[in-house]
Amino acid sequence: MDRRLRTDEFDYVLPEELIAKEPASKREGSRLMVLDRNRDLLEHKHFFDLPAYLKEGDILVLNDTKVIPARLSGIKTKGGSSKEGEKGARVEALFLRRLTRNTWECLVQPAKRIKKGYEIEFDGLKGRVVEEPDTQRRIIAFEPGADILSHLKSRGEVPLPPYISEKLGKDADKEELARRYQTVYAKAEGASAAPTAGLHFTPELLKQLEDKGVKVCYITLHTGAGTFKPVFSEFVDEHTMFSEEYIIPEKTAYEIERVRDCRVVAVGTTVTRALEDCFLKHGKITEAKGEAGLFIYPPFKFNVVDALITNFHFPRSTLLMMVSAFSGKEPIFNAYREAVEKKYRFFSFGDAMFIV
Repeated sequence: MDRRLRTDEFDYVLPEELIAKEPASKREGSRLMVLDRNRDLLEHKHFFDLPAYLKEGDILVLNDTKVIPARLSGIKTKGGSSKEGEKGARVEALFLRRLTRNTWECLVQPAKRIKKGYEIEFDGLKGRVVEEPDTQRRIIAFEPGADILSHLKSRGEVPLPPYISEKLGKDADKEELARRYQTVYAKAEGASAAPTAGLHFTPELLKQLEDKGVKVCYITLHTGAGTFKPVFSEFVDEHTMFSEEYIIPEKTAYEIERVRDCRVVAVGTTVTRALEDCFLKHGKITEAKGEAGLFIYPPFKFNVVDALITNFHFPRSTLLMMVSAFSGKEPIFNAYREAVEKKYRFFSFGDAMFIV
């Protein structure tokens, strides 16, 4: 019987000063650690060196989701005791995904004081909590005919990670950070968090890769709470992922299935999860629309992805567990120790790793 993995086995010490609170001056100027699993080798490069590690015929798969201004502040207008703040209590909501035309799944704070039947108004947008899937999420139904997406675009804020947003100053800083928190190829609106491995690419770098004969393809996975949900359980296998929607277009499926003797290079954990989820459900990569609740941790047999571009992830996170499954736990933790020693930048605006 396989030994159960403990969550604390994926912990590590990260100095506060290595958390990237702002992006690099140039997207492609981030540092790039190359981890070669076969040769047990680490190399220290910059992201603009990536073309040297890709070859003609490689299939580079990116996530073209676009972050929407998914965070809204509101007030509770009905529900609860006076102790809970029956009226006028502030509510923060992160809009994760649209379930129907006027119903959304949201993360709310303070969640313990927002119950089924409570009513909330977000600056003229009125909603009612109709379901409590867990201790954090709420399903909110809004008035028929309400254009929620337009309301988010006009009144919402891009949900930057707290370690970034807490350092914001002028409005101009906020606008620039929001711009840099999108990939240059972002197109499909719906994410509440950026697929951060793709933040290092520029149009010029993508063209350079295409000119070299690399096939650049796209999937869509609307990144949200499923990607960043903390792991609180004692054992890894007790954690449950939130599902996230993904779409694999026909063109991408065709390219991957047509030439399986070439490498599939996934840009980010979201691409990896979508492709591996699709294979497990269909036995191949096919045009698909589905929901990925797949939790990848050691040991896991990867059926599609051959190489992975990713950032440096939080301790005890599902993302760190996924890359540990891909490269092996010991090589990843050796690489992370060296990243700390050489003062790489960590998390969303941090440096990158290419695992081959």
